[in-house]
Amino acid sequence: MYKYIIKRLLMMIPIVLGVTFIIFFMTYITPGCPAQLRLGEAAAPEIVEALREEMGLNDPFFVRYFNYIVNAAQGDLGVSIRTSVTVFQEIGDRFPTTLLLAFYGTILSVIIGIPLGVLSATKQYSIFDTSATSLGLLAVSIPNFWFGMMLILMFSLNLGWLPSFGLGEPRAWILPILTLGTGSAALIMRITRSSMLEVIRQDYIRTARAKGQKETVIIWNHAFRNALIPVVTAVGLDFGMLLGGAILTETIFSLPGIGRFMVEAIRSRDFPIIQGGVLFLAIVFSLVNLLVDILYAFIDPRIKSQYS
Repeated sequence: MYKYIIKRLLMMIPIVLGVTFIIFFMTYITPGCPAQLRLGEAAAPEIVEALREEMGLNDPFFVRYFNYIVNAAQGDLGVSIRTSVTVFQEIGDRFPTTLLLAFYGTILSVIIGIPLGVLSATKQYSIFDTSATSLGLLAVSIPNFWFGMMLILMFSLNLGWLPSFGLGEPRAWILPILTLGTGSAALIMRITRSSMLEVIRQDYIRTARAKGQKETVIIWNHAFRNALIPVVTAVGLDFGMLLGGAILTETIFSLPGIGRFMVEAIRSRDFPIIQGGVLFLAIVFSLVNLLVDILYAFIDPRIKSQYS
């Protein structure tokens, strides 16, 4: 098991390098000079040129990329052009908000999606199954940013029940969590339903019913546990996507997370924040995938035997 974890951690290295190369190249070809942005439009050309030399902006692309990778490996992601604060500190101050938002959104999607998926599979082609499947398809099709704005119009502007921005009180979490979790719940529901339909047609399920087992025991103890692998994969990937998908949600609800901060960085061409934020989210997403693979071993003993 430990060998597998070490192997997966080593496999993350080329993934992270690929992500850093892509985002570094994109910021390299993007118009705008970080030195000019830091000093302002009124700065003298010779001062701008001196700062460019100090920041290493006059070096060739691969030299700059190599220096960035070496510094990033040591925990130095650079300094924000706008705030003059280290990127690591800026991300560290905002990541808890993004993490909590993605975590609560995932919890909501699991609470809604898994029971609905199981019930839809056990009541296939019923009115409940048709209604749940139709609502799931509708929820998956609705963009998060549009759904969030509709929630603000309904519950904040028209009814006045919930705040539309900030995190000053616990109620302020409700609308962002609903915005993130609804579409994810529909996706998890559909995957749970498909996986359960495949499992409940197996011979051992019919054997359990023939032996007189209670239907609840058959569904939850036998069928659901064997249908968990695709569901766990969906939940893990969903959590990773919510970390990135929180960008629009944080922007709509004015939440102090990484997503909103990166949007502001893109607008102001704060390249160190953009590069550091994407690199950080890529590492977190890879670690989430590793955690999902480890959970497989505890769900399915056959997979654990392969690790052994």
